[in-house]
Amino acid sequence: MIDAGQAFPNFELSDQDGQTRTNQEFLGQKVVVYFYPKDDTSGCTVEACEFNAALPEIEGAVVIGVSPDPVKSHRKFADKFGLKFPLLADTETQLCQACGVWVEKSMYGKKYMGVERTTFLLDEKGVVTHIWRKVKPAGHAAEVRAAL
Repeated sequence: MIDAGQAFPNFELSDQDGQTRTNQEFLGQKVVVYFYPKDDTSGCTVEACEFNAALPEIEGAVVIGVSPDPVKSHRKFADKFGLKFPLLADTETQLCQACGVWVEKSMYGKKYMGVERTTFLLDEKGVVTHIWRKVKPAGHAAEVRAAL
């Protein structure tokens, strides 16, 4: 698990277009990295659409969504809702684990591993300046915008 004041972990993941993206390409700008459980589900759609709508007001920062879904799923999700920011496919959950967001969850008494909805705000040097854990999707983009 990483904390505020620490460098965000290095990553090399494919986006919804199959292009490899790394943390190095985002140095020099503020970055919002939000982890979400699954493409095209109710809460994840609310969160993604709110971030998408807030993009004009989040000038000077890049928004990146990350989930374990594959590239093809991300492409479909981005197309369906007109998302204009990268969605990274962490299919092996390496970045999720490095950030401490791959956790044991429980639904209907059944335990399973999944993503705990979490957002990291990074400064221009890739250092974590703010963390939101156990995020409630509705209104979250406004919280992040206010912190920027």
